[in-house]
Amino acid sequence: MKKHWMLAGGLVGLLALGACSQGDESGGTLTVYVGFQEDHAVAAIDKFTEETGIDVNMVRMSAGEILAKIRAEKNNPQADIWYGGPADTFVAAQKEGLLHAYQSPEADVIPDEYKDSEGYWSGVYVGVIGFATNQNFLDDNGLEAPTSWDDLLDPAYQNELVMAHPSSSGTAYTALYSILESKGGDDPGFDYLEQLHPQIQQYTTSGSAPGRMVGLNEAGAGILFAHDIIKYQEEGFEDIVLSFPEEGTGFEIGSSAIIEGSKNEELAEQFIDWSVSPSAQEVGQTTSNYQNLTHPDAEEPEEAVKLDELTLVDSDPLEAGDRRQDIIDRFERDIIN
Repeated sequence: MKKHWMLAGGLVGLLALGACSQGDESGGTLTVYVGFQEDHAVAAIDKFTEETGIDVNMVRMSAGEILAKIRAEKNNPQADIWYGGPADTFVAAQKEGLLHAYQSPEADVIPDEYKDSEGYWSGVYVGVIGFATNQNFLDDNGLEAPTSWDDLLDPAYQNELVMAHPSSSGTAYTALYSILESKGGDDPGFDYLEQLHPQIQQYTTSGSAPGRMVGLNEAGAGILFAHDIIKYQEEGFEDIVLSFPEEGTGFEIGSSAIIEGSKNEELAEQFIDWSVSPSAQEVGQTTSNYQNLTHPDAEEPEEAVKLDELTLVDSDPLEAGDRRQDIIDRFERDIIN
């Protein structure tokens, strides 16, 4: 069976946003690396500039790509803010001295489980891993939408399953960590991944790409965040079915942080203050992005999943971040190679 890997060369968009080159009255322009989908990213940065008057240069990438870029720029940082992507990638960056601690007073109301105790990152949304399945594929194979990780081992899914690669995608690492947790540890988790690998048609760079592929009938099923699946459904991909593994699924705490070495620390602090606010978190409602939110006063989209109706694995972003590179290295060695 022929396999395809898409591990590099993801599209990076550089957008200069703001009305003037000199920024706000305090001077300077923020450079922000954003891990949201592009429409959400543009709307959020526009909203920030509108509400604060601060100009922003935005670069949109996946979380894994952002982490790699910040690492590469450690000795000469080119950005001020990292905005969006799973907290475990922020924890990995924090361990390497790539983030700057800031205790935002606006983050005081964010529940402790959704932020770093020392202020290295603050959670702004929650995303849950789900299954996207094509209804035509299900009908053709006499299947119901999967409700267990083991359902994906059915022979019908061979070369029909799509997920991103965890080295480039925070979504994929969250899914990988979810599998290890739901299976009871690394060894049984990797035994499962060895069985799952022949089912994989393609490992994409982007974490949300599998949902579009399912919607376009290019794949039978995909593993990605539920809010991205809902977004594709709302955009008109009516054949996509959303379901969850009943034995447990993982979740991300999408975060924001100041990059160590920022040349605009005061402005960067203003961005963090804004990013945790209800105004910032509710931007997704205007761009059809359906994350669950961390601020108790922020109004979640009606379409967002109900977390209390799902079985969530006992996911610790600190442990997930500490172990991130070791787990990815084993995935490369034992599964890909």
